[in-house]
Amino acid sequence: MNVACRADDPPAPGTFRPHVTEGVTRGVVRLLWHMGCSPLTEFKLTSRRRIDVAGLDGQGRFLFVEVKSSVEDFRADGKWHEYRDFCDGFYFAVPPGFPNDILPKDAGLIIADARDGAILRSADETPMNGNRRRKQTLNFARAAADRLVRGA
Repeated sequence: MNVACRADDPPAPGTFRPHVTEGVTRGVVRLLWHMGCSPLTEFKLTSRRRIDVAGLDGQGRFLFVEVKSSVEDFRADGKWHEYRDFCDGFYFAVPPGFPNDILPKDAGLIIADARDGAILRSADETPMNGNRRRKQTLNFARAAADRLVRGA
């Protein structure tokens, strides 16, 4: 059976929404940059997981942002708990209109679209292990340099 959808129809539950994810990610990157952080998207951790956006500030602190495009996206992903040991502050970033009350209260909250983002709730600051920070800072620098060389 072939079902036609108009372009402005809302996506069906469980549908991946890459255009929303890309827009929110772009807004988060701009927000982190304006906050004085150097952002990288899809940053690979030593645990082999990838965080959607990692920001490194001038004091060497890591802010991690997990982008969620829909309620279904949030409910389907249980990996975000594993990211907390690798950052000093953890945020969820969601599009405008997202039901924020389903997100954990101990995580920071960013509302973002393709143009910009705003912090609605600051993340609890939980300092990283010093050895992990040194290794991750080196990995962050290498990832940034590799992307610069590759033009990615």
